[in-house]
Amino acid sequence: MTAELVAAPTLDERRPRRADAARNFDALVAAGREAFGEDGAGASLEDIARRAGVGIGTLYRNFPTRDDLIETIYLSEVEALILAANDVADLEPWSALRAWLDRFVEYVGTKHALLAGLNGESRVFADCKASLLGAGSSLVKNAQASGDVKPELSVSDVVKLVSAVSAVRADDEQQRRRLIDLAIDSLRA
Repeated sequence: MTAELVAAPTLDERRPRRADAARNFDALVAAGREAFGEDGAGASLEDIARRAGVGIGTLYRNFPTRDDLIETIYLSEVEALILAANDVADLEPWSALRAWLDRFVEYVGTKHALLAGLNGESRVFADCKASLLGAGSSLVKNAQASGDVKPELSVSDVVKLVSAVSAVRADDEQQRRRLIDLAIDSLRA
């Protein structure tokens, strides 16, 4: 008997319906994003609960395991990137791609901390990767059709290039930004 693949639950499906519970859920996601960004995947769950202004029991009610919290934060980041792709879609093709890639760079910072703690076989990870590439694909194709981006590049090439450069340890924020700008500018036809 073959197991049926089911798409991972969306952020809205994970969020509680009661207003107070939803506020706690959102506060835990925000606090977790911040803590994992600062301390990596090993961030203290007690610290996350404290930052969110809730007890540890509330954290575990919403996220029974560390993986559940990490997956939810990762999912929220990817959903924000998909929304960003939709938000910029009406801009000129190069401007749209550039704006989306700037938002993508913010995501990469959070992504590395989360991926260290996320099971590589996670259904959420697979679904998010496919959704992310799908959101960026139309932006890359539009920029290629307008002659702004090299025609041989795939969305996967673009995402991997920007991810790799974003992950490089720079001397300071100015150098990091220059390197990212160089990488993005290298996409131009």
